[in-house]
Amino acid sequence: MMAYDNDTEEHVEESDLNHDNVPDWLIPSRVYDVLKWVALIVFPALATLVGALGPVWGFTGLASAIATTLNALGLFTGVIIGASAIKANAGK
Repeated sequence: MMAYDNDTEEHVEESDLNHDNVPDWLIPSRVYDVLKWVALIVFPALATLVGALGPVWGFTGLASAIATTLNALGLFTGVIIGASAIKANAGK
């Protein structure tokens, strides 16, 4: 059944209006690509940089805490993008 959407002046499927047409992925493709790059490159590189330079500058304890936090953020981001990839592949 078709419904008329006044805002876009297009015909919209009724299933779309009822939100039955949910996408297979959890996050959009571009966001996925950025998060993947951040999780695989940025967080590990920053953690290594902070872990290596922190003691040189006298911030041993703080550097360790920051490096651990960055590694945890990288893992968390990886889990989010992994869950999205699994959901997208399960929908195919």
